Amino acid sequence: MQEVLMIAKKGLLSGLKTLWTLAKVVAPVYFLVSLLELTGILAVLADWLQPFMALFGLPGQAALILVIGNFVNLFSAIGAMAAISLTPKEITIIASMLLISHSLIMEGAVVKKAGANPFFHTILRITLSALVGVIFNQLIK
Repeated sequence: MQEVLMIAKKGLLSGLKTLWTLAKVVAPVYFLVSLLELTGILAVLADWLQPFMALFGLPGQAALILVIGNFVNLFSAIGAMAAISLTPKEITIIASMLLISHSLIMEGAVVKKAGANPFFHTILRITLSALVGVIFNQLIK
């Protein structure tokens, strides 16, 4: 019984550490996106990017989510997604695109360390991500 309690305590502490790690990333991004929305800056960016984002069936605000996911990490993109109201279709498209292209800078360094061409790898991931966005926009109703 005591061994079970020790394991449960260890699991709880590990879970709390993970929660804290994620909260340190997600909360500031959520706050920043909310601030951009309140100040009207997000609306200006969204209007400007709307024609491009329409290719993917996404609102202009989704560009911020894609930028954050590609240059920071997926957890930050989740924080940004939480701050913007999106339909299930839009969430599916963004998630699919970010599954292909995310954390480009960090993963580019990993690709280079592995001996591959990081520029080619990054362009390939961005291209495939955009292609999936366009295809999913057409397929998902």
